[in-house]
Amino acid sequence: MKPREFAPGIFTVGYIDWDRRLFDSLIPLPDGTSYNSYLIKGSEKTALIDTVDRLVPQSLLDNLTSLGIERIDYVIANHAEPDHSGALPQVTARYPEAKIVCTERCKGMLIDLFGLAAEKFKTVNDRETISLGNRTLEFIHAPWVHWPETMLTYLKEDKILFPCDFFGSHLATTDLYVTDEGQVYEAAKRYYAEIMMPFRTTIQNNLQKIQGYEFKIIAPSHGPMHKKPDFILKAYHSWAYDEPSNIVVLPFVSMHGSTGKMVDYLVGALAQRGVAVKQFDMSVADIGKLAIALVDAGTIVIGTPTVLAGPHPAAVYAAVLANALRPKAKFASVIGSYGWGGKAVETIASLIPNLKVEIIPPVLCKGQPRETDYQALEKLAETIAQKHKESGFK
Repeated sequence: MKPREFAPGIFTVGYIDWDRRLFDSLIPLPDGTSYNSYLIKGSEKTALIDTVDRLVPQSLLDNLTSLGIERIDYVIANHAEPDHSGALPQVTARYPEAKIVCTERCKGMLIDLFGLAAEKFKTVNDRETISLGNRTLEFIHAPWVHWPETMLTYLKEDKILFPCDFFGSHLATTDLYVTDEGQVYEAAKRYYAEIMMPFRTTIQNNLQKIQGYEFKIIAPSHGPMHKKPDFILKAYHSWAYDEPSNIVVLPFVSMHGSTGKMVDYLVGALAQRGVAVKQFDMSVADIGKLAIALVDAGTIVIGTPTVLAGPHPAAVYAAVLANALRPKAKFASVIGSYGWGGKAVETIASLIPNLKVEIIPPVLCKGQPRETDYQALEKLAETIAQKHKESGFK
């Protein structure tokens, strides 16, 4: 994309990656992504907010060339992750006068990542400001959103927040601003679930930290900008603060059909009791969809057959993922089948120490489920429904 001016003297100069389908060799990107970079011209000095991914530095350099930029005074590094800092070596080589502005911790990380000289940096404290002449940048430290060195940048006169990954969405689009709120809501929720949810308490603290600021635009480093900031601010407040919902998330795998029959029965029993269920066959599931579902889950039930005396590796993956993402679920259980014995339940329980959940007694059957097993699933469904009711889940 060519640079676009969205406020006087403020331009988008980043890159839209339409075809990227995997991030960190882990996170699916069904809708691509973008690496947003922003150029701000002040009356005396010029600043670049973040750069682009290490794979596409020339796109940023070409955009700066097309704008006739001969000098950059500051390159603001809100976050050291290479999808935002990847073009720093090329930018600072072209504009040797530029100072890299970041937190002290970010400075160390960028030196480690790119071998940049220490004298290239200007570190800033929380709430410190830099003048561009007629414009002022204020830096808000926001560690663990989602790395320890992160900060946000606020353009005071124009009331624009540049929060890097905070409030972002992996979404390739030509829209400068959010136009389809439904599409962006799901993309932003996926982004929150996969990247921000493990730091939910920190997210709460930083939402409080920025409450005193007025925003006309929120310009994240992935996805479209928010010209109606309340849309994304309210969404984040809900995801971070709200109690879990009356939802069971059920990732499962079934090798020979026994666990599948148990899953089908439990889903029906829960539905009869007014409990919503989101089930995911881990042999084909989009883990991003699973992560989104975990944001609101009241209970997590993992379905697994027994393989070599332990849970199926795909069920292990679901447990490890839930443990890493740390959703606000209150309850968990396991259902499944076995042939001769094993420790599937004990292994699953050991994999979720980060989840602050009450473990509801599991239901395991030997071979195909029988009437007594279905009765046990009825009891499990009743227990879950009652606990959701007592907890006030809606």
